[in-house]
Amino acid sequence: MIILPRLYGILDRCLFPETDSLYGSAKEMAAGGVTLLQYRNKSGNARQMLDQARELKRLVGDSVKLIMNDRADLCVAAGFDGVHLGQDDLSPEGARTVIGESLSIGVSTHNPKQVAAADQTSADYIAIGPVFATSSKANPDPAIGLEGIREARRITRKPLVAIGGITRANCLSVVDAGADSVAVISDLIREPRKSVEEFLRILG
Repeated sequence: MIILPRLYGILDRCLFPETDSLYGSAKEMAAGGVTLLQYRNKSGNARQMLDQARELKRLVGDSVKLIMNDRADLCVAAGFDGVHLGQDDLSPEGARTVIGESLSIGVSTHNPKQVAAADQTSADYIAIGPVFATSSKANPDPAIGLEGIREARRITRKPLVAIGGITRANCLSVVDAGADSVAVISDLIREPRKSVEEFLRILG
């Protein structure tokens, strides 16, 4: 099972015009000290996703734990360390039958009811958000704010990942509200290595 670091980086394929820039960003983030990365690809086919996932695994080696978004089957095929599931994906129990007991499962939630439901599953951690307004999703759920994190923290003892609009300017407030880890997409894209280093310095 993965021990969540303070910084949870997310590589969203749609934000990288060229595949090489996706790989370059992953290498830079690893060089900056990131230890957990999620590979998200909502538009690629299975072959493309698997090829890219395997290349990411080769590039970052054992220094970075890798999470596959949505696809439990590709998580196993690429040799990743876990899978992250949305509300419309395979259930945690269904994913567990695919990936086994040793790999990690995370679940996205957007309100207290979903947090409570996820708490009753075999998920290893729960993501809650969007905390703030976000530009990384076409149709995001309503922002929950810091109070949404506090409420989620009251509901579950599972490790809690906050996501959505989190930057170097606001990440400490998110942790203070009860998040164990902050998931970041947009604020890692420009100068990935420097951005990771600054996040890690802020988060301590």
